[in-house]
Amino acid sequence: MTQTSIQDPIKRKHRAMWALGDYDAVATDVIAELGPVVAKAAGITPGDRVLDIAAGSGNASLPAAAAGGHVVASDLTPELLETGRRRAAEQGLDIEWMEADAENLPFEDQHFDAVISCVGVMFAPFHQPVASELLRVARPGAAIALANWTPDGFIGQMFTVMKPYAAPPPAGALPGPLWGTEEHVRELFGQQVTDIRAQRQFLNVELFNSAEAFRDFFKKHYGPTIAAYRNIADDRERTARLDRELVDLAQRRGADDGAMRWEYLLVTARRSR
Repeated sequence: MTQTSIQDPIKRKHRAMWALGDYDAVATDVIAELGPVVAKAAGITPGDRVLDIAAGSGNASLPAAAAGGHVVASDLTPELLETGRRRAAEQGLDIEWMEADAENLPFEDQHFDAVISCVGVMFAPFHQPVASELLRVARPGAAIALANWTPDGFIGQMFTVMKPYAAPPPAGALPGPLWGTEEHVRELFGQQVTDIRAQRQFLNVELFNSAEAFRDFFKKHYGPTIAAYRNIADDRERTARLDRELVDLAQRRGADDGAMRWEYLLVTARRSR
């Protein structure tokens, strides 16, 4: 990461948010299936140079390395990288963990055979710079594979619920779930990719036995949810209202039945030659 990125107040705030709670618990207990989906979609073969952008604790990096890729796992949040480094060591996987800003990647042009991200790049506030960097570091013909929450899916709707309670985003920032729409991704990538495919898929979530259990888990572990509650911590009425709205959403989406379906968009493409 460059010194400019470290000192950027927007990046500092973003990094601090994802360090709240325990995102690794979300990655391993709730969405663990997504990482292997992304790695498989990229068609990684032994010896491929792979970059996982906004890798977190390695949900996609670990299966990419297990497939034989030479993986660089990059993320803005060092706490998550340290967790991933420890897990990779436990599994005997050789992964390079690097603190890096998705909008200003410290890699050479056309360096990687595959570039992946599992519900990661979608949360960078400025979309076009991220897409441009992703494309810059991919060699011609490189595989691109992304999983992004959709606006109408459960997590997209959760962010809609939390938005009135969260701190305002920086000027010019775009909602992350826009990455979960095919039109937006095509616009970001333009003519710099070929063979682009976008498939709406579902993650089955059976961890929670009630809507309250979902809410409490995310209040404890998920950085954006924790940040929203901290933003209104001095307002008991608004806090109670957010409690109710998250429970209502989870009830509508099947949490009380222990069978939730979270929609995401799986995007695959090739870097134009």
